[in-house]
Amino acid sequence: MALLWLGQQVVSTRNRVWFPLSRSLSCSSRVQQSWTDSREQPVESPEGPVFSRSSIGKFFQDKPLLKNPFLEDALLRNYLRRHLPSRDVEEDLTKFGERIVQEIDALGLECEENPPRLRHFDAWGRRVDHILTCPAWARMKEISAEEGLVAAGYEKRFGEWSRVYQMSKLFLYAPSAGLYSCPLAMTDGAAKVIESLGGASSVEEAFQRLTSRDPKRFWTSGQWMTERKGGSDVASGTETVAWPQADGTYKLQGFKWFTSATDADMTLTLARIPDKAGRTKQGSGGLSLFYAEVRDGQGNLNGIEVQRLKDKLGTRQMPTAEVLLHGLPAHRISEEGRGVASIANMLTLTRIHNTVSAVASMRRMVQLSREYATKRFVFGKFLKDHPLHVQTMARMEVETRAAFLLLMEVCRLLGREEGGVASDMELHLLRLLTTVAKLYTGKQAVAVVSEGLECFGGQGYIEDTGLPRMLRDAQVLSIWEGTTNILALDVLRCISKTSGQVLDSFFADVKMKTLGVGADHALRPAVGAVNSALSTLGQFMRSAVQRPPVVMEMAARDLAYTLARVYMGALLINHACWDGASQADVYAALRWCEQDLCPVVTKDARGNYDPKTKAMDSALVYEGSSLET
Repeated sequence: MALLWLGQQVVSTRNRVWFPLSRSLSCSSRVQQSWTDSREQPVESPEGPVFSRSSIGKFFQDKPLLKNPFLEDALLRNYLRRHLPSRDVEEDLTKFGERIVQEIDALGLECEENPPRLRHFDAWGRRVDHILTCPAWARMKEISAEEGLVAAGYEKRFGEWSRVYQMSKLFLYAPSAGLYSCPLAMTDGAAKVIESLGGASSVEEAFQRLTSRDPKRFWTSGQWMTERKGGSDVASGTETVAWPQADGTYKLQGFKWFTSATDADMTLTLARIPDKAGRTKQGSGGLSLFYAEVRDGQGNLNGIEVQRLKDKLGTRQMPTAEVLLHGLPAHRISEEGRGVASIANMLTLTRIHNTVSAVASMRRMVQLSREYATKRFVFGKFLKDHPLHVQTMARMEVETRAAFLLLMEVCRLLGREEGGVASDMELHLLRLLTTVAKLYTGKQAVAVVSEGLECFGGQGYIEDTGLPRMLRDAQVLSIWEGTTNILALDVLRCISKTSGQVLDSFFADVKMKTLGVGADHALRPAVGAVNSALSTLGQFMRSAVQRPPVVMEMAARDLAYTLARVYMGALLINHACWDGASQADVYAALRWCEQDLCPVVTKDARGNYDPKTKAMDSALVYEGSSLET
């Protein structure tokens, strides 16, 4: 019930206040002056207070502060100190971390609050299909060039460790990037493809722009693969046709259902080249890879109509659209019919970038949660002093550490492959672990970020804290560049295509990474758990070849989870063994290895992959449905 004091004559109800009119008039000038002098103190007359704000209490909860993410990340700093002990790297990442706090994070928030809009027509009725983005989005492009967020991977300043340096920087950047990390992923992937194909003259300038540090020259690239029939199955889902032109170029006709970073400067896309009778070859053998610039010399869309922007759950900061190609000029950059094979390098890069974003979102949530725990005082003490709350954060930290080390290992392997120094075993591991890391960290990110929201209570559900956006954006990480099931099947293909050599490399490397642990070391329980999981996994794989093919398909997801958990355990153990390791490193490895590291064997023992369960699963899902068979 609000009270308004005017002299001593106040009558109040729940919603109304009465006082003598003469008193109100005589005090009006004093009240006006009170707003000029101070909005916090009531004005007093000789008879007493004449005005007061309704009491709303004095307590306001302090918000969690974003601090320099590099200086706040002990694991990242120690990893680099162990593997890339460069003063230049440390100084650059420290400086960049401060720039994130002082400039970039606010720009990312502006991108979130001002999502892209599509304007189909100009004021005079001309079709323009102009995608309007906020100034912060343009500024992110400039910063990306200035900081070399793509260029660092191609300058090779740190030799085989250049990718680790680049991805460490992107790891700090991604949670504050306003989703500009996504165009950078596709730009990096496009640059990798162009570089691997030998840099034809038609795309040489594009490569230079994609890897430039000059904001005025820097380009971003789109990746326009998905059509109406679907995304992962490009072999049967691509209908776009590339019509040959007299000058050796092509004009593309088709419809792209999902084009990320539609405002990019260029794009790579798949299409089918018709024969003289106008027929196209179906399947992956009929697909070729094309390079196209999105705009012409006047800045107009180049044979492209933007049908609509996608209304997405998350990643709203980035323009994603359906586009109609009606004569888009393009250059074929792959051998005819080798389009799918040519984008393999792109998939490697974009899946690694996906992993970067996943692990980065986990790390940012942990950093904010632990900072908030030092400020939130409930039930007589700060959250940091409540054992159950700290236990929850510790579990989040263990997940984040395991994910980070897997990410860095994949980046290390990529750097060695690009530097031409990777062994056959390392090449096998890169092929396998890139897929496993993307698959597993995508699921981890959603779980950890969701858990992190609970660390803030109700505020974790309030939009203007910025926290719910982290969960919405995390959800795409298990979908983009292959869902969990698609990637799990890719793991099976990888094993099959190499006749099991990738698994041989996996087993050998896990054993190698845990060799340095002595019999009396505190890590022995973790080593025992990893070795036991490795042994039972080997038994499962040997027996699987004698069973119906459906068994391995049904086991694919759990097999991929097993590979991830076992390898993460080995990495945690290995990191905890180096001279600069902390007690926290040892503890994290022990806690990680307490879980079921080999779920594929556990579930096989329960009959989950029995061929009979296929029919039972179907009956369970469709019981009572009109679709029941």
